[in-house]
Amino acid sequence: MKNILITGASAGIGSACVRAFLDAGWRVGLMARRMDALQAVAQGHAGAVILQGDVTSPEDVARCFGGFVAQAGRLDVLFNNAGSFGRAATIDELGYDEWRQVVEVNLHGMFLCAQAAFGQMRRQAPKGGRIINNGSISAHAPREGSVAYTTTKHAITGLTRTLSLDGRPYDIACGQIDIGNARTELLEGIIAANPANPPPTMDVDHVGRAVLSMAELPLEANVQFMTLMATKMPFIGRG
Repeated sequence: MKNILITGASAGIGSACVRAFLDAGWRVGLMARRMDALQAVAQGHAGAVILQGDVTSPEDVARCFGGFVAQAGRLDVLFNNAGSFGRAATIDELGYDEWRQVVEVNLHGMFLCAQAAFGQMRRQAPKGGRIINNGSISAHAPREGSVAYTTTKHAITGLTRTLSLDGRPYDIACGQIDIGNARTELLEGIIAANPANPPPTMDVDHVGRAVLSMAELPLEANVQFMTLMATKMPFIGRG
């Protein structure tokens, strides 16, 4: 049985990916802060391992990764997914604490989880594994009023590229999925704010299948960057 740890597993893209991997027969570690939400996602699945913790806490990350490996024996894949959008505002309207909260989750949290996964994959026998970072279309073309989110997602692209290079001697592959307009709780708020002109969307379960396809590749192959988006999004050109 292959093993994956998914952060931000209690809702949205994370929970969709949990379902996809459990249905495919993987053992899945579900890491998030809300125990009740994690229990709801994991209910009825023998392969689900609940890991309550905060990705911005080095102690929580060490405990959750260590606990999962103690049960699973090794870590084959990390889906580094936990993220926060924050309040929509221009840079002069955004408070420093609001900026820092988004950076803590989207950058520091993803660093801590990638660090824990990389170290485990480097040490385990046989060595190796795969880290999949959740980037965003905002790493290429941002929404208005998203300075904190967009800045961190550009940083994740740098993290992905660096891990890809540093992981080669240890058979650690790293790729990134950039997602646009999957129907999650976050997007529902954007739709509700634009009832007369709702954005094009896609079912979030498509993301689960895409991440699974990336994870199931042998380590000799890697999807370096995947863009998965609602077909009619105004992302390509001016259409």
